[in-house]
Amino acid sequence: MNANAWGLLALYLVVLLATAWPLGLWLARLAEGRIPAWMRRVEAPLYRLAGTDPDKSMHWAHYTLALLAFNTLGVLVVYALQRLQLWLPLNPQALAPISPDSAFNTAVSFVTNTNWQGYAGESTMGYLTQMLALAVQNFFSAATGVAVVFALMRGFAARSTAHPPGRPKDEHSPWGTDGAGAGLGAVGSIGNFWVDVVRVTAWVLVPLSLVFAVFLIGQGVVQNFDSNKDVNTLEVTAFQQPKVDAAGQPVLDAKGQPVMEDATTQTQTLPMGPVASQEAIKMVGTNGGGFFNANSAHPYENPTALSNFFQMLAIFLIPAALCFTFGRVVGDKRQGWAVLAAMTVMFVVAVIAIIPAEQAGNPLLTPLGVDQVASSLQAGGNMEGKELRFGVNASSLFAVITTAASCGAVNAMHDSFTPLGGMVPLVMMQLGEVVFGGVGTGLYGMLIFAILAVFIAGLMIGRTPEYLGKKIEVHEMKLTSIAILVTPIVVLAGTAVAVLSGAGVAGIANPGAHGFSEILYALSSAANNNGSAFAGLSANTPFYNVLLGIAMWLGRFGVIVPVLAIAGALAAKQRLPVTSGTLPTHGPLFVTLLIGTVLLVGLLNYVPALALGPVIEHLTLWSGR
Repeated sequence: MNANAWGLLALYLVVLLATAWPLGLWLARLAEGRIPAWMRRVEAPLYRLAGTDPDKSMHWAHYTLALLAFNTLGVLVVYALQRLQLWLPLNPQALAPISPDSAFNTAVSFVTNTNWQGYAGESTMGYLTQMLALAVQNFFSAATGVAVVFALMRGFAARSTAHPPGRPKDEHSPWGTDGAGAGLGAVGSIGNFWVDVVRVTAWVLVPLSLVFAVFLIGQGVVQNFDSNKDVNTLEVTAFQQPKVDAAGQPVLDAKGQPVMEDATTQTQTLPMGPVASQEAIKMVGTNGGGFFNANSAHPYENPTALSNFFQMLAIFLIPAALCFTFGRVVGDKRQGWAVLAAMTVMFVVAVIAIIPAEQAGNPLLTPLGVDQVASSLQAGGNMEGKELRFGVNASSLFAVITTAASCGAVNAMHDSFTPLGGMVPLVMMQLGEVVFGGVGTGLYGMLIFAILAVFIAGLMIGRTPEYLGKKIEVHEMKLTSIAILVTPIVVLAGTAVAVLSGAGVAGIANPGAHGFSEILYALSSAANNNGSAFAGLSANTPFYNVLLGIAMWLGRFGVIVPVLAIAGALAAKQRLPVTSGTLPTHGPLFVTLLIGTVLLVGLLNYVPALALGPVIEHLTLWSGR
């Protein structure tokens, strides 16, 4: 890494910590229900409309059912809006309805916070579909993730008594009222799902997105309801297009391929639409679904180096802030710092790995006389698939951030990265999206690994494991195992199905190891709810739309359900005092143990698959064979 890369990384981390800390304090107030009275008055009509009592805490099973019902309804609404968009308003291009398989895939994708896109947004989705279906789910899916981690925090913090010591005796708090049995004193109660979703959406996601959208508009991001505009270019552009006969049908050659002919034009179609509003929540909510097919590589989504920096900052903002929230809710700020330290170490190591891999360039181009050395005249390194206005350093950093978080937005094409450079974002997803991760999902995923880490430590010293004063017993370990293993099973089984079926292999654009990597990346992205892709895979087919849709659903809710069950089990346990035999979970030793657990358990599942893909591709590339 050069000095510019180190400087960019240092600046990013400093600004991130400075902005995440105050946000974490506010999120803690929301998690504990300590909000001003005027906010409760604003929320009250929504609760009356929904027919729910905001002062009543839910048992974990009821919380889970409410969450599943809410998200299932979201899938149905998004699917219907796509299928009906031709007859709906705000569709100035008169875009056709989305096919059933693509509509299913997209509906599941946006509801699960994956935001995988097998289509080109500007030529497929009408403005109403973009706003009412996709952007709305960007808010709700993000709020769902934060709600789950709020529930898990309450499980750790609860004392299994009528009122947790040190918590506010507020009738409007999710901790409940003394002796009422409606709060966390009720065995297995973890808060109110509807209250959590409303408060996260109204008092965190909407304000942040509004401010960020205004900033993006100032940087040049498009925000209007105009139809696409045809403009005259400064020079004539030559291109090739399919030749057609007198009837307007394409002319095919002997092999059945379209015959191409030369053509010229001096006009260009510029896409319009409400881009900035969707771009803001796309980043703040770690969603990643772009208004345009090129995502954050498109100048209308990400026009400047400053907008690029703040988009990267927005991705990690809430995940980092939730670490501070966790420390305050459980009553020990050091616990939040320990989790944050583990995330930061793994993130920095990933950045240190990817940037040199991309700066090294492609060894096959050197004998051809191609200059890949960085200088004052060029960025140097592997610039294929990257924007000149960002270069290798900012593109590589963005790739790590978006795959460490479950965002999936891209400002460069990951399919064009070097084998090792492309393996880094792949590994970041396969770790379980716990290196900061998505809003809520990253922290509750890391806490699951923390439970496993203390269990392993307990086995080594022959003592019943405890974490934050709660005994980790057989029931919690069974649920932890399910939460950790469900995603690797979905990824590896789905990859096997794809490479063994004709429909799966047909989507590969690049044969050999890279083609295998494309499929592995797609399933890793879907099951870990990331949404980025090795774009060489033609995935907008009925086979991949259904397969990836199933992987997204299982990867999301196959983890959430056991996490909420763990939260309920912990909430029902007495919180034990710290003794001389308690394993400290806030120091460097535990941070090291936690990192080792994530790498050992989270990554080893994928080592054989990685060897068949990016590893062998790297060895082949650098051996010159």
